[in-house]
This record gives sequence, structure tokens and C-alpha cells, in this order.
Amino acid sequence: MDHLLSPAHAALGAQWAFSDVVAASGLLLCSGVTGARPDGNVDDDPATQFETAFAHLGRALALAGATTADVVELTTYHVGLREHLETFAAVKARHVAAPYPAWSAIGVAELAVPGTLVELRAVARDPRSR
Repeated sequence: MDHLLSPAHAALGAQWAFSDVVAASGLLLCSGVTGARPDGNVDDDPATQFETAFAHLGRALALAGATTADVVELTTYHVGLREHLETFAAVKARHVAAPYPAWSAIGVAELAVPGTLVELRAVARDPRSR
């Protein structure tokens, strides 16, 4: 099993005991990513947060040579799910193309980073195992 952690997350990974991506049995299991900027601040605009979250997911997948095209399952956790779902779906459509992964959208009261509206968690095929 490979445990991959970006250099940018070295301190967070050690503090919270996580890997950005774990490669196991031909799959990549990606830890949740939010729309917080690298400096820890959060944009007030939901669409900008969602774009940032997908950018973070893309960087996590890239650690193993994968892209969102390799994602087979996407789970999204939303603060204000119904309020922001259409905006989220529009952003998601720019990052996830057919054939679409399985997707579950779950409403939650809060996320670990204050002010964030979404957390993305993905399972992808590991392109290194083909």
C-alpha cells in the first residue's frame, strides 16, 4: 500500500494523522478536501469554494498520476446542500465528465474547516496498476 501526502500537507498530515491518497488493490482512496485556500482562508462565494475544492482533488489525484477521469466514486458533504446544489452541480460538470462516477451528496451541519461549504471524497482507479 502506498500512502501519498503532498509536501504542502506534511504538517497537517502529521497533526491529524492522514494521507492525501492511499493506493490499495488498484484503487486510490482520497481523503476529503474542502474549498479552503492554501492559506486556510475561505472565499465567501460558493462557486469559488467549489472550484477550489476540485482543484485540491485534482492535485491529490495527481500525486498518483491520476485525474478526475479516473474517479469511480465521488462522495460530497455539503453545508447548505439544497441552497448550493445547483451551483455545485454546475462546477462539478466542469470537472467530471462521462462516463460519470457514482455520486452521493450528503447534507451536514458543519465541516472541519470553519466556513467551508463542501468536502469532496473520491475513490479512483490507480493508473499505475493497469
